[in-house]
Formats: sequence, C-alpha cells, structure tokens
Amino acid sequence: MTTNRLEAFSDGVLAVIITIMVLELHVPEEPTWHALTDQVGVGFVTYLLSFVYVGIYWNNHHHMFQLVEHADGLVLWANLHLLFWLSLFPFSTAWLDDSKVAQTPTVVYGINLLGAAIAYFLLQQAVFRTKSGGRLRDALGGDWKGKWSPVLYLCGIALAFVIPWLGLVPFTAVALIWLVPDRRVERYLQAQG
Repeated sequence: MTTNRLEAFSDGVLAVIITIMVLELHVPEEPTWHALTDQVGVGFVTYLLSFVYVGIYWNNHHHMFQLVEHADGLVLWANLHLLFWLSLFPFSTAWLDDSKVAQTPTVVYGINLLGAAIAYFLLQQAVFRTKSGGRLRDALGGDWKGKWSPVLYLCGIALAFVIPWLGLVPFTAVALIWLVPDRRVERYLQAQG
C-alpha cells in the first residue's frame, strides 16, 4: 500500500499532540509581567523543549516517507509504536512542569524521549526491509545523530537522579543537535534527479 494514509494519520496525531501540550500552558491570574514569568517560566521551557522534539520527529518522519513509496503491516505497526511514545509527550511534559522539574518526572520524561528514539529506530528498520527501503538506507548512510541520541538520553536520565535540572542538559543537547537541518534526504533526492 502507498504511504499516503500513514503520513496523513501521523500528521494528524502530531498536530493533536502539540495542541494538547499548548493547552497545558495556563494563563496567568493577574495581568502583570511578574505573574507571567511566575506562571509561564518552567511551563514554557518544558513546552518549548517538547514542541521542538515533536517538530523534529515530524520533520524526520516527513523526510523518511519522501523516499518510501510503500508501507507494509510491519511499517504501519512500527509507525503506531512511534506515535504511542510521542502521544505521551503531553503527559510527561505536564508532569515535568507541574513538579518544577522534580526527580521522578524528569526521569520519566527522559524515558519518554528514549522510548520515542527507540521507536523511531525500529520504524527505520521496518522501512529498510521494504521495497523502497534501500533508498532510505542509501540516503541516511551513517546516522551518527541517531546513534548518539539514546546515549545522551541515558546520560540525562542518570543525571536526573543526581540533580533533576542537570538531566535536562543532555535532553536539550539532543534537541539542539537535531535542530541543525539534516540535508541527507534532500541531497539524495537531488542526486537521483
């Protein structure tokens, strides 16, 4: 089957995830700058980090399926597995915010990020075994970002047991690494004509 429905469904789920996350940002009770910074401080930072992550996954998902023409059942289930982990972002983000970055919510947030990374890796592996998966494998080559991200998530989870705020540093570093535009798929498509 073609990937049109898979892509449309994924786009819809990601849009709902972002909508749920923004609804967790609460309006300040008073119309002052002080109330805004008190209310939005941690909440905006955690929202921004999670928003960037959802954007990164959407972007990479889009690039992946530019090269893939057909999806089989394994790809569909692997995609749902990824969407499951991404759908937990509103929960783990809200808990991280509500707790003011306490230890357990920070560890859970890190586990959520790690679960999404593993799910994306499994989706890539499922795509690689399809008819057009060779194109994706050729385009990606050595995926150093994909290999280092889980390592950094594990470091962040470990650091959260020491100082929860410190756990956010590797999580933010991974987001910054992925924010740099990944042009591998675009270069591959241009080279193929």
